[in-house]
Amino acid sequence: MLTAFERMVALRYLRARREEGLISIIAMFSLIGIALGVATLIVVLAVMNGVRGELIKSIIGLEGHVSVYADGRGIDHYDDLTKNILTIPGVKAALPKVEGQIMASFHGQATGAMVAAYRYDDLKEKDLLMKRIVAGDVSALARGEGVIIGKRMAEKMGLHVGDDITLISPEGRSTVAGLVPRVKAYRVAGMFSIGMFAYDNNMILMPFADAQVYFKLKDSGFGIQDSGKVSSIEVTITDPDQAGGIAQHIEQILNSLNPESRNLNPVYRVYDWKSSNNQIFQAVIVQRNVMFLILMLIILVASFNIISSLIMLVREKGRDVAVLRTMGASHTSVMKIFIACGSCVGVIGTFVGVVLGLLVAFNTENIQLWLESMMGHRLFADELYFLSHLPSRVDGSEVVTVVIMALLLSFLATIYPARRAARLDPAEVLRYE
Repeated sequence: MLTAFERMVALRYLRARREEGLISIIAMFSLIGIALGVATLIVVLAVMNGVRGELIKSIIGLEGHVSVYADGRGIDHYDDLTKNILTIPGVKAALPKVEGQIMASFHGQATGAMVAAYRYDDLKEKDLLMKRIVAGDVSALARGEGVIIGKRMAEKMGLHVGDDITLISPEGRSTVAGLVPRVKAYRVAGMFSIGMFAYDNNMILMPFADAQVYFKLKDSGFGIQDSGKVSSIEVTITDPDQAGGIAQHIEQILNSLNPESRNLNPVYRVYDWKSSNNQIFQAVIVQRNVMFLILMLIILVASFNIISSLIMLVREKGRDVAVLRTMGASHTSVMKIFIACGSCVGVIGTFVGVVLGLLVAFNTENIQLWLESMMGHRLFADELYFLSHLPSRVDGSEVVTVVIMALLLSFLATIYPARRAARLDPAEVLRYE
């Protein structure tokens, strides 16, 4: 702790006189550099957290936490399997799903797309989808009266509610003339907007029974008693972080069913959301870590400015330090005075940076909209950044980490100049005075 005398001297040294203006300017640049470094680091970390959170929210909201597939073509007896899965602790829902890749065409325009189909009662569990219907009526899926497509796909192809979109599956039927792809037209009954470009531009929701027939998972000539097959079973759990362990548990239970007839039963493959989207999340983590290291260099450079300003201050105040030593000030007292001078710059800069960083981090979307209105175009293209907006999520522990790092670098930067001041020999300094 500083004594009253040490605080008084440190404050006097911080208030530079006119002839010491250069020292004050360097100290001010150090303060600004630390403030900008801390603010930028807080904003970048908040945005990276927000991007990761939005990706997780969108991917989990549409694909679930765990997905179950079977070797061969589709999963039959899926109602019994979902009942077995629901007995596992931590499992909240298990939804049979039909999915497949197709080509969508409208008035000469074609694009690749992914079809997904759920039973209508199960679809009500998909809050992300049900809350993002921007046009039409989702109940059309229950009546089998059309498909619901992403808003970006509709805009790209010029589709509106009520138009007919043609779906073409590469897995066609064999004829004497060769393989003929399956082609069928569906009415566009509605549109959704998830806010994630990959889904809004490439996803189509189809009625469950129609999807089974379209992808040859159910014979259209069979009666209503035949439930057909599904492509996968989508599992939702209470704690997403436990997805890996629950996925292993599900795989063990399903593959242990009727082991004596293994040659007649499929082998089930189970994937959790982390492994299925590992590349995306690893890329986000790598970018976040690299940005953290790069932006820490800004604070490090500002810390070197603190060293420069303190060394100049020591040279300027050499005679004062010698007088203090002759009056009885100890080496430790002199060190504490100069450490206080440098640390004060670091503390003020860090505080200003935290305030500025939090203000920006909590208002990223408003700032984005303001900049876009000023510039007249979008700052972030959806097709490049996956998201239609710039999310932000402030993590208190990360803010504390940034503050500690900034203060630590600022403190370390003061040690060498302070020791140099404490080692000044009063006799040498005052010899020619």
